[in-house]
Amino acid sequence: MKSSVARPHYKVTYAVILLGVTAYSLLLSMVFPALPAIQKALHTSQATATWVLTIYLLSAAICTPIVGRIGDKVGKNKMLVFALLMLAFGSVLGGLSNNIVTLLIARAVQGAGGGVLPLSFGIIKDEFPEERVGFAVGFVSAMLAVGAGAGTILAGPIVQHLGFRALFWIPLGMVIVAAVLAGKFVPDSPSKMPGKINWFAAFLLSIWLICLLVPISKATSWGWGSPSVLGLFAVAFVVALVWIRVEWRSKYPLIDMHMMKEKAVWTNNLVAFLIGIGMYASGAVLPEFLQTPVSQGYGFGASITQSSIYQLPNIITMFIFGLSSGRISDRIGAKPTLLLGVGSSVIGYGIMTTVPSSILMVMVATGLLGTGFGLAFSAIAHLIVDAVPDNQTGAASGMNTNIRTIGGALGAAVVTSIIAATLKVDGFPTKSGYHLAFGFMALLTAAGLVAAFFLPKPEHEHEHDQGHHFHAEIAAIAGADIVD
Repeated sequence: MKSSVARPHYKVTYAVILLGVTAYSLLLSMVFPALPAIQKALHTSQATATWVLTIYLLSAAICTPIVGRIGDKVGKNKMLVFALLMLAFGSVLGGLSNNIVTLLIARAVQGAGGGVLPLSFGIIKDEFPEERVGFAVGFVSAMLAVGAGAGTILAGPIVQHLGFRALFWIPLGMVIVAAVLAGKFVPDSPSKMPGKINWFAAFLLSIWLICLLVPISKATSWGWGSPSVLGLFAVAFVVALVWIRVEWRSKYPLIDMHMMKEKAVWTNNLVAFLIGIGMYASGAVLPEFLQTPVSQGYGFGASITQSSIYQLPNIITMFIFGLSSGRISDRIGAKPTLLLGVGSSVIGYGIMTTVPSSILMVMVATGLLGTGFGLAFSAIAHLIVDAVPDNQTGAASGMNTNIRTIGGALGAAVVTSIIAATLKVDGFPTKSGYHLAFGFMALLTAAGLVAAFFLPKPEHEHEHDQGHHFHAEIAAIAGADIVD
């Protein structure tokens, strides 16, 4: 029930949310093409440099449900400001870092800002008219994908001319502005949920994720059959089972396992998990592949800026299809839209599995990947909103985001391990390493396509004439009249 106290217009709140989400997605994605430069500047290995991405995702996976639960207790607006300030603090640390340890700490701090997205979904649910919630959530998801693509493109020229530390200083201003505006224009939650934070569940979540990701990333140097790797995998398995049991029995779970058992929820989350693996894994591998010298028998010897330009089709198609995903869903249904999106990504990864020697083929592949992610992000958001009761929209969206993040952390660690296993004495992977890495992404995304076929049909598919309604909603939500 909405509060009767005068509140800022929901369009103003929405503008602030979009600014915060854009800043979050930029900070997440801008390090992707810069990983080779970071590796060289900080004198570290490729596997260790990839942890600049992995530790962010790991921290976000752990912190996001905690931040969301605290937001339910004390107010989502307060925790949105907190999450943005964590992004800002981590950016300052990253901008000052002169060694890999400091940079990893900075990225772990930024991971605490991963709660921006589910908090934003919850605020939308609190403040928007009910008939506009689904569209607003889908639009935020699309803008998240667009922001991620923009970050990948902008990173090249920034690193080339200003160095990798500028990747933290430049978005800092946007994050600070978003935090100030959130404190002023995002209203307090109209209702708060009582209950305790399940810190034990948070501890178990962090333990099993760390015990899973560390051996994957270190298996090449430790050996896949070594006692350390096998032991950590065993600990991860056992602790994960205990964590599931604790969450199942908890009155105030971080991730609601009872909600997870609903077919419409667990199938959506499975698809999100598999898509997350493919998306973040490609971010860890593709820039390195493009920047590999031609003398290695593959690669294009691209600079950071050139590798960003080669991925431009990704951001263009992600923008076009991300924003049109809602209209397509209105016309053909959210499930077919999701299938179309994931199918496009499978084809894109299939092309990359051949380790193409033509830059045109690379651009076609990245264009297909952008099409797939743009369609899939928004379609999943629509399906999740449709699958749960109104009072669980925020929790379900946050859970879906968190599961996608966990998939991303796992995917980045796995592909890095695959590549590292094929390193030659000159420090470059063999061509077969990229065959295997891109093949892994194609396989997991194809598994996501299969999982998407098992999604139940949404209970409330939009009527035929709602394609026009979607454009009216977007104009009302994000158009020039953002403030009445």
